[in-house]
Amino acid sequence: MVCLGNICRSPLAEGILRSKVDRSRVTVESAGTGGWHVGEQPDPRSIEVAKKNGLDITYQRGKKFSAYDFETYDHIFVMDNSNYRDVVALAKTDDEIAKVTLILDEIFPGDNVDVPDPYYGGHNGFENVFKMLDEACEKIAARL
Repeated sequence: MVCLGNICRSPLAEGILRSKVDRSRVTVESAGTGGWHVGEQPDPRSIEVAKKNGLDITYQRGKKFSAYDFETYDHIFVMDNSNYRDVVALAKTDDEIAKVTLILDEIFPGDNVDVPDPYYGGHNGFENVFKMLDEACEKIAARL
C-alpha cells in the first residue's frame, strides 16, 4: 500500500487489508513515495478513524518505498495517479510495472480514480477515505 507520506491513506489501507486476510499467508505493509515521515506513527486522524472501526494501526511506522519492494511484494497498490507515476518510475521491468495498481481500480476498474488525500481536510475526509479503502480491500482480500 503506497501513498505520498505513509501517514494517512496507506497506513489505513494496510490496517484494513491486514484485518481481512490470513496473516500467516499474506504480508501487508505500507510505504510512502516521500521519506518525510520515516519512522513516525500514522497521522492521529488515521489512528482515530481506524480505532473507531475496530483496528489498531499505532504499531505502524512510516517507511519510504524503494525499488527493492518490487522484489519483495507481488502486488503494489497505490493511492493515486501521482504515486503510480512515482512508483513505476522505479521499476526496472515490465513485470515490475505490472505489479502496480491504483487501489480504487478495485471499485472503479479502468477509471483511474484517486483516493483523495485527507491530510489537509477535516475528520470527514478520513472517514470517507476509510470507507473507500475498506470497500477496495474487501475485493482484494476476496481475490487473495
